[in-house]
Amino acid sequence: MIRIFPLKAAAIALLLSATLSGCYMPIRYDAEIAIHRTGHYEFKFDGYLARIELFQGLNEGKISAAEEQKQIELIKRDMGRDKGVKEYKYIKKGHFKVNWENKGDLLKVKSVSFFNPTSEYMLGIRYNSKTRLVSMSGKSLTVKAKKKLDKAGLTSTGQIRVYTDAKVISHNANKVAINKRLGGRYMTYTWYIKNIFAPTPSLILQPG
Repeated sequence: MIRIFPLKAAAIALLLSATLSGCYMPIRYDAEIAIHRTGHYEFKFDGYLARIELFQGLNEGKISAAEEQKQIELIKRDMGRDKGVKEYKYIKKGHFKVNWENKGDLLKVKSVSFFNPTSEYMLGIRYNSKTRLVSMSGKSLTVKAKKKLDKAGLTSTGQIRVYTDAKVISHNANKVAINKRLGGRYMTYTWYIKNIFAPTPSLILQPG
């Protein structure tokens, strides 16, 4: 169950400042990323997001039911522009459910992030052809920005799992274990995102 909190106008102003140009925020989610030493990947995201501007207008009473419906259609259009979106459902007050999947060869595409139609960066993987390293990271916010979002009533919780048989150079995962399902050299790196103040997930590996 998603908890929706009322926002004050002052808090919203801080919120928009804190999130810079961002307009979508992950609220509760589960993400799985398989990165094979060949460079191929499978990326899945299942969870709830919030459209911050819509959330703001509804809580301030500045957006009517008719305007809300228009905004819902705009969100749906954004989702429709990304072929990775397998499911989309609007919930209420700017919150919606999305199921997204993407797979391919990271050595060719270089960068993949959730999700593609916007300039948002919530979670992604990148290949640096110069260093020949692959990095996985979440969106980074300052402590000040996180406090503003938390005070406004928005937080982020979830779990991220990375499966890989490549050599891992560095990571800040909460748990590392042998992946019995995939076998071989595969390991599972897990991050438990308990709230918005959790460290930004990060992992660097070497394919090949």
